[in-house]
Amino acid sequence: MSTFPTDLEIAQNAKIQHIKHIAAKLNIPEDDLEYYGKYKAKLPLSLGKEKPDGKLILVTALSPTKYGEGKTTTSIGLSDGLNYIGKKTIAVLREPSLGPVFGVKGGAAGGGYAQVIPMEDINLHFTGDFSAIEKANNLLSALIDNNLQNVKHTLNIDPRTISWKRVMDMNDRALRHIVIGLGGKTNGVVREDGFNITPASEIMAILCMSKDMDGLQERLGNIYIGQTFDGKPVFARDLKAVGAMAVLLKDAIKPNLVQTLEGNPAILHGGPFASIAQGTNTIIATKMGLSLADYVVTEAGFGADLGAEKFINIKCASSGLQPSAVVIVATIKALKHHGGLKADELKTPNAEAVAKGFCNLQKHIENIQLYGITPVVAINHFYSDSDEECEVVIKMCAELGVKAVLCKGFVDGGKGAANLAQAVIDSMEQNKDFRFLYDWSDTVENKIFTIASKIYGAVGVEYTSKAKSQLKLIKSLGLEGLPMCMVKTPMSLSDDEKKFGRPEGFTVTVREFEMSAGAGFLVPLLGDVMRMPGLPAEPSAERISIDQDGKVWGLF
Repeated sequence: MSTFPTDLEIAQNAKIQHIKHIAAKLNIPEDDLEYYGKYKAKLPLSLGKEKPDGKLILVTALSPTKYGEGKTTTSIGLSDGLNYIGKKTIAVLREPSLGPVFGVKGGAAGGGYAQVIPMEDINLHFTGDFSAIEKANNLLSALIDNNLQNVKHTLNIDPRTISWKRVMDMNDRALRHIVIGLGGKTNGVVREDGFNITPASEIMAILCMSKDMDGLQERLGNIYIGQTFDGKPVFARDLKAVGAMAVLLKDAIKPNLVQTLEGNPAILHGGPFASIAQGTNTIIATKMGLSLADYVVTEAGFGADLGAEKFINIKCASSGLQPSAVVIVATIKALKHHGGLKADELKTPNAEAVAKGFCNLQKHIENIQLYGITPVVAINHFYSDSDEECEVVIKMCAELGVKAVLCKGFVDGGKGAANLAQAVIDSMEQNKDFRFLYDWSDTVENKIFTIASKIYGAVGVEYTSKAKSQLKLIKSLGLEGLPMCMVKTPMSLSDDEKKFGRPEGFTVTVREFEMSAGAGFLVPLLGDVMRMPGLPAEPSAERISIDQDGKVWGLF
């Protein structure tokens, strides 16, 4: 029996088209393309100024496991599936971060026959957007420390209050908490600092939340830095940083056009994590896609408790976007995991464990229904899934009034996702009562409790003394009317990653806040989630190599 080819082998053997041919399918003139080689191109912002008449399809998931549920694979497969049944569709997705690529996850360009290509480029430096975000972020850091050093032009910033951190796009836990400025007066002011990973940068969030260049610069200026010694707030605009930062982002603000393995268009732009940021691509790219096609398939990171919640209550509420359909990706192995099975038991058929773990999927279905949307469940099919196990999921979903469909996009591409595509189109007729979860004008405490109780299932919210002190600062700065961008583990509905299934009777703890005034939201940090991840004991980087012909191995 022959083994299934790796994602990288499939991508490298694909018949990739020149990007001008992909653009032609969207009626984009060749002169509008800014080429990054033959297979990637930047799109001008002018393409997004048409009225976005397309329908938006959001792909989310149940609480994920360390094995990966294939949400990006399903998103790409669904986009190909919609094109397969004759619907003009674009996949509009996030760009991968190097941290997970070299860490635990590997590549993030889909899988099997549901991929975006060129896969190696997309997973690595791509068009340089992450680098531009990193440089803009760290320019602001340099300007802050330069202001502390320069006594003639100082803003009198109290170094102890500076909340802005440097970033790099790599998992490096040793940089979470550092001391800078050592070595004498000429090397700066000694103070505590730290690094976040680039997808967690507020610059990334700002890029994703901005609607145009003017909006980008306004948001950059609103970045909160810290306070002066006499208690006055300091923003990036006070450091005269906005113009230079915007110049560094002048190309990054433009969406990137690539293609799927089946030659269908895909736009990749922005890449915030959903566990520590808002977890979805840019507003600019989404609206551009909706103006170029009849349907746009997009995704929000991790489960519906994180990515989908932020997608709707932050991105949609800010931009006027509204999903016409929502897909929840589930896998049999994830359901068995939430049913209590161990890793070595997941490939053995066990319908009883699937039924037991269904409680997690049921909660995510209920979460989407809170928005007035009836989701479609996509069972991302694996070779080890038994028919009986799949039938359990289909039957239990039907009892909730929800359609569950097997998706075989990994093996069969668009053809394997055609049934899912039709089910998604059919579901749109039910979704006429869209609503948000909370009102931005409510208090910070009420907004957090609404999310924690209705989405997570918590019975209460506790605050550390540090978080309580920061709440006072938030109110004094007039930032209470912003939405919440919750930071918590994606592995559980609670803030404890060891609580699988559907936990009950738990409380969540807000340990501290970060103020993303530029991005336009507040960031409550729950549990022990870090904004700079670490590498696992056996990182993916150990399996990656390149031969003398330039062929990459191990990137998947």
